[in-house]
Amino acid sequence: MPKMKTKSGAQKRFSMTASGKVKAGQAGKRHGMIKRTKKFIRDARGTTILSDQDSRIVKKYMPYDR
Repeated sequence: MPKMKTKSGAQKRFSMTASGKVKAGQAGKRHGMIKRTKKFIRDARGTTILSDQDSRIVKKYMPYDR
């Protein structure tokens, strides 16, 4: 049986925490910051943990990163 392949796009965008949750960059901060509130910009710093539904999809793309 051949090895399963990791999606290279997912490998670059997501990482796993020690407890198995999926960590991703915060969405919605590329452009158009003038129309965003200051609170949104503050809260969207750094990375975020994906929801269970989204992390289930990402884990299929990264079979060995568990």
